[in-house]
Amino acid sequence: MHPSLLLLLSYILAIVLGTVALLLPASTVKGAINFIDALFTATSAVCVTGLIVVDTGSCFTLLGQCIILFLIQIGALGIMTISVMLFQIIGKRVFFQQRMAMQEVFSYTPREDIYSLIRSVLIFTVLTELAGALILFFYWDNAYSLSKAAFLAVFHSVSAFCNAGFSLFESSLMAERSSFTINVTIMVLIVLGGIGFPVVYEIYTRLRGKQDEKISIQTKTVIITSIILILAGALIILISQEEMIQTLGLGQGIQAALFQSVTCRTAGFNSLDISSLNTAVLLFMMFLMLVGGSPGSCSGGIKTTTLAVLTTFSWSRLRGLKCVNLFHKTIPRKTVTKSVLLIVLSLFTICFAVFLILLVDPEHGSRAEGNRQFLTYIFESVSAFATVGLSMGVTTKLTAFGKTMLIILMIIGRVGVPAFTYILADTGAPKGIQYAEEDMMIG
Repeated sequence: MHPSLLLLLSYILAIVLGTVALLLPASTVKGAINFIDALFTATSAVCVTGLIVVDTGSCFTLLGQCIILFLIQIGALGIMTISVMLFQIIGKRVFFQQRMAMQEVFSYTPREDIYSLIRSVLIFTVLTELAGALILFFYWDNAYSLSKAAFLAVFHSVSAFCNAGFSLFESSLMAERSSFTINVTIMVLIVLGGIGFPVVYEIYTRLRGKQDEKISIQTKTVIITSIILILAGALIILISQEEMIQTLGLGQGIQAALFQSVTCRTAGFNSLDISSLNTAVLLFMMFLMLVGGSPGSCSGGIKTTTLAVLTTFSWSRLRGLKCVNLFHKTIPRKTVTKSVLLIVLSLFTICFAVFLILLVDPEHGSRAEGNRQFLTYIFESVSAFATVGLSMGVTTKLTAFGKTMLIILMIIGRVGVPAFTYILADTGAPKGIQYAEEDMMIG
């Protein structure tokens, strides 16, 4: 079995088991939930998306919320990661396909210490989520009982680090928009969870003096691209939302803009009313959502490295250069091909899903009113595909078919498209028949 297919099947298995668990009478307050809603919630949790069709805090019991939290955690780290680590602990043999799957997820070059990397990933995850939960607990301790404050802290810390965007508050984090502690803690957790475990592992090993080589092009690209996207997003939100500055003030306005820019990177929390934002801001937010986080992380999207490679590739071709160079290194042709394939397949998948939803969904069901009707559907589809979770409020109004399309988009966005590009751009593929060349006009 191909490692990519193995990863895909592991996610599907988790979704099926999660759906069954959420269908249990003890999982919901009313004792029952529609199958499509349970399936949608389980998929959103496993794919760390955060789109919801029912309110997490009021619809699900403590058991249901714990199930969702568990699905978020295993979805972010991956069932393969956890199973490989358990096999190592109990002394069981890890199959070659599993090792290759881990290699594909957490490393861009072959490495012998893949088990050490996975162990570091799990330790880093636990310590980071624990630190975030402690900070959130001390903040909410004064407003809630001890047990509720503890659960709120753990739930939101895990959800933020895993870039899931699930919240137990009905309006997400809009009520905490003025809190510096909440905003900074959630933003740091989102960035640490979305920057990529290979980058974190490299930084950690260098801080301990275990690496003498230069910083890898992967780490440089991820850090620089992430900073540029976060700052650009915050700046555009500030420029386009003048009324926000007038209402919140400059300090809180900057904080809200920065938070919303960070959470667009597949996290899904919101401190602003998304449906009321300027159309230009929504378009740029879709761009940020589509890019997403970085490879080997809890985030989705086409990834920051893909954007960097395509930008460098375009700039090189405009200058008439054959090689694609970045930080005085030449990007392999295979990587450029995979990047182009990823963009093409991603855009085609989103457009096709939007077309089907608009074609099949009845007019009285979920269609938004006004001139932003088309934008609303695209926004929801991009959010699902990039596993972000931000919504303009149309998700809950979708029919069963519309919800099914978003479910498919979430699964494809989490594991499907990267798997397809890995297979299509595999260097071991045969060249095929080469015929005589004949040119044609383009553009």
